[in-house]
Amino acid sequence: MKKIQMVDLKGQYEGIKTEVNNSISEILNSSAFINGPHVHAFQKELEDYLGVKHVIPCANGTDALQICMMGLGLQPGDEVITADFTFAATVEVIALLNLTPVLVDVEPDTFNIDVKAIEKAITPRTKAIVPVHLFGQCADMDAIMELAKKHNLYVIEDNAQAIGATYTSKDGTKQKAGTMGHVASTSFFPSKNLGCYGDGGAIFTNDDDLAHTIRGMVNHGMYKRYYHDVVGVNSRLDSIQAAVLRAKLPKLDSYNKKRREAAKKYSEALKGQANIILPKTTNDCDGICDTCDCHVFHQYTLRILNGKRDALVEHLNANDVPCGVYYPVPLHKQKAYLDERYKEEDFGVTNQLINEVISLPMHTELDDEQIQHITNLVINFVKE
Repeated sequence: MKKIQMVDLKGQYEGIKTEVNNSISEILNSSAFINGPHVHAFQKELEDYLGVKHVIPCANGTDALQICMMGLGLQPGDEVITADFTFAATVEVIALLNLTPVLVDVEPDTFNIDVKAIEKAITPRTKAIVPVHLFGQCADMDAIMELAKKHNLYVIEDNAQAIGATYTSKDGTKQKAGTMGHVASTSFFPSKNLGCYGDGGAIFTNDDDLAHTIRGMVNHGMYKRYYHDVVGVNSRLDSIQAAVLRAKLPKLDSYNKKRREAAKKYSEALKGQANIILPKTTNDCDGICDTCDCHVFHQYTLRILNGKRDALVEHLNANDVPCGVYYPVPLHKQKAYLDERYKEEDFGVTNQLINEVISLPMHTELDDEQIQHITNLVINFVKE
């Protein structure tokens, strides 16, 4: 059996090696390292794939989220509501801009932000909602957009984990993750479903004026060289990373399909176990999702109910099976974001999830033998 990895980037590279190497060699010879032809081509190709009017590449996903908020003109003291159960980058940029983060609880099955908790948290100072499409599927965007319209709020989609996922609205309309809010950010960190070989990110919007503002912001506030019209930052996707992303983008749907196939095999092997809750998908297929693309399984995350989650992590690692706990500490308990406004009773789901969740290896190169080995280890341990 091949060595099991949490993410097998080298195996994936083998399938695109010639194209990537040729493109990188071309860039080295041309020396078009910043804002070169590959960057502009990738921007257009991603716009076409997503069905969105504007993609603005940038240096990383955290910058992307920060620039979204800058582009919307949010001001110090404005409140921004987001999920407590997510990676720190989401709240980090809110704090960096001297905005006021407002953390709320999540749903116990999808792990995405709880719309009822959002509504409860809205005040006259609230200016934006940041739903995080966690682990590979969209938050309840119908309800979020309705709530935003009712209260005149911006919606900034954090799409770092769900690129390629499709959301089906109540009216049957299908849209790609990151194209439904006023603006969205994504990350191309190497382990993402669409990842480069360094850092990278992008911003999506259908708003022409906002796109124009953001295009200047990512480049020191310049639309014309040495003329600075807005306050900006230095955040540009380099040509080598764009070339890698161009090689991967045409394969994204097939990559995501492989992830869903692996998720289905995991779920089929693990179903019926009393101490395990399988991932839930929004189409209610209980984590066995090979016929639609509502979930792209950036992570395959279980809940372990018998109090042995940490022991299971140790057991898997002792048997050379990597795994992850995303996330062991909620944001409202992180030292950097402690706030006396928060009450523990408002985070009942998050406080439970941090003790139960475990993410198994998930990538495009997983094979049946590896999945069987991993699931056997899990089942035998949780039964004890």
